[in-house]
Parts: sequence; C-alpha cells; structure tokens
Amino acid sequence: MGSALAGIIVLGLVLLGGQRDPLDLLTGWLIGSLFSGIAITAVGGPIWLVMHVAGLRRAWYAALVGAITAMAIFVGAQTYGFGLFDIPEIDGRTWLFRWLSALASSAILAGIAAAIGAIMWRIAYRRQ
Repeated sequence: MGSALAGIIVLGLVLLGGQRDPLDLLTGWLIGSLFSGIAITAVGGPIWLVMHVAGLRRAWYAALVGAITAMAIFVGAQTYGFGLFDIPEIDGRTWLFRWLSALASSAILAGIAAAIGAIMWRIAYRRQ
C-alpha cells in the first residue's frame, strides 16, 4: 500500500511536468510504485523490524521511521553524502544555502513519508 501511495506522488509530479497522455501517466505511477516499494522494503523494512521487536509499534513510531529515513536519504543525496564525497568548489555561504535548501525540501518529503508510514501502520496493525 505504501508503494502505491508513493506512486501517486510520482504521478502528481509527472502531471506537474506537463504530461497528459494516459499511458504515460499510468507508466509513471507504475514505475514510481515499483521503485518506492523497493526503497521502502530495503530501507524502512529492517528499521521497522527492529522497532517491532523492541515493542515500539504505535503509529507515531511508524511515522517517525518514515520521516527520519526519508529526511536522511534526501538530505544526504542533496549534500554530496553529507559532505563526505567530493563536491564542486563552492564557498561557505553557498554551502550553507545548499544545506538549508536540502533541509527545507527534504522536510516536505519527510512529512509525506511520515503520512505514508502511518497509513501503512494502520493497514498492517488493524484488528481482524
């Protein structure tokens, strides 16, 4: 379910990019869902397993896992691995604005990831 929700976000981005062909929109949603599912499984799955075994199973924790993992991935991607990899020659002020921009844009994505995590928790832990 989380991958389908993330696919809807990709679909929205494709729409904002100006695409209107139904087949292209469907393809964007499918590819977004597929790669989001892989990312959720590879990154969020092990972290959630640790949280589950530790007894931290509430919706708040699921949202926190989604937000923190998304924030770390997207800030790292925008800041050359948190400054660990070779970066182009830039001054300190530009580097500061790159970090501020990365934190601001990643916070939006972290909020969306938190919502997806909470929805996934709701589906996974619903009473039968």
